[in-house]
Amino acid sequence: MRANSLATRLFLSATVWVVLILTVTGFALSSLYKHSVERAFDRRLNLYLRTLIAEVGSPDDQKNPEKSIPALGEPLFELPLSGWYWQIESVDPSKQDARASRSLWDATLPQLDEKIPLSPLGVRLGYVKGPEDQNLRVVERPIDLGSEGTYLVTVAGDAGEIFAETRLFDWYLGSTFVALTVVLLLTTLFQVRFGLAPLKRISNSLADIRSGKAERLEGRFPVEIAPLARETNALLDANRAIVERARTHVGNLAHALKTPLSVIINEANTRHADPFAGKILEQGAIMRNQVAHHLERARIAARLTVVATVTDIEPVLDALVRTMEKIHRDRGIVLDWEAPEGAKFRGERQDLEEMVGNLVDNACKWATHKVRIAVSVVPPQPGELNPMLKIVVDDDGRGLSATERGQAARRGQRLDESKPGSGLGLAIVVDLAGLYGGSLKLDDAPIGGLRAELTLPAVS
Repeated sequence: MRANSLATRLFLSATVWVVLILTVTGFALSSLYKHSVERAFDRRLNLYLRTLIAEVGSPDDQKNPEKSIPALGEPLFELPLSGWYWQIESVDPSKQDARASRSLWDATLPQLDEKIPLSPLGVRLGYVKGPEDQNLRVVERPIDLGSEGTYLVTVAGDAGEIFAETRLFDWYLGSTFVALTVVLLLTTLFQVRFGLAPLKRISNSLADIRSGKAERLEGRFPVEIAPLARETNALLDANRAIVERARTHVGNLAHALKTPLSVIINEANTRHADPFAGKILEQGAIMRNQVAHHLERARIAARLTVVATVTDIEPVLDALVRTMEKIHRDRGIVLDWEAPEGAKFRGERQDLEEMVGNLVDNACKWATHKVRIAVSVVPPQPGELNPMLKIVVDDDGRGLSATERGQAARRGQRLDESKPGSGLGLAIVVDLAGLYGGSLKLDDAPIGGLRAELTLPAVS
């Protein structure tokens, strides 16, 4: 799957959004849970604070402030350095009046920063470092005992409980979200692949049409894709109809032009002695060649607009060689040919027959004893999509010079008037090959004569 494919882009986009949304949601839930645990912890501290204030504010306690230590019903306040402490101390620095839970041992609790605002209940909440560097959650409240002065009542609890609860929740939350992310991404991947499968089918079907394996988009498609398939099939049908009309017009034009030309030439043939008739015959032959050439080009161009035309190479060469052997039987020309199994030409059979037939016919005319035909398939070059078909025709004749090879493909050019033909053969091959995106190259053959190398589009 290519990185720039639609499925990849959709999957990567979905992955980014899923991870982003779950990450933001995870942080939000973690923060909410931490605040919830803190509120529950603070309610517990406030309960101990109110109980402590109630005992400190009782009349008996005010008469004998040093007599006893309030009991809050929590054993952790009795256990030394347990992380749970309370402390009552006078706000007046001149009075050394302070009491504390046994758990504080000989230590004291630090006061919270006065910048922390008091709550509507008159208490201040925050975190401090306690004995043994413990993290403590602290609640403190000043109380006025009248003539006894103002005291600061503080209750602290081990904040490790908050952090432990939060870490455990974060671990469960993270594990759940990781599993959820995997499930969502797998679901997204399945949906992307399943949702884009019809487009993949259309792509494969179009490739089959282009390679000649099919003529239309077949099968049922989802309602969202069905209009695309329907319009594509309509376009293919319209294309075929246009081609058929073009072929009909070309045929009609051929008949319309050839008949008057034949009449003119026949009339001129009856007057051999007349110089004017000779000029008419000369120009008539040129016109006939021109008409034949341009009608052939029009016919070829019309055929090339047909999609999905593929021709097997082996049957064409086999039939062509048998025909040429019969035509040139009296000269004893030997024709050898070879082609890879399954080689296919991306085009119509009659065009292939015309191109290769012209080359083989020329080779047989000029050959002394032997004509060799070799076919190979060239893999796609960088920047190309499809392979190319290379058809090489060699003969052992006299060959052509570089100048003659340049002239040979010109329309109507005949290098030897003793050989039959109109001089259009190689020109037609060049035109046909060019219309298919191919080429014709003439060179010296290893067996002594001329080599004609024809390059045409193949089917992968």
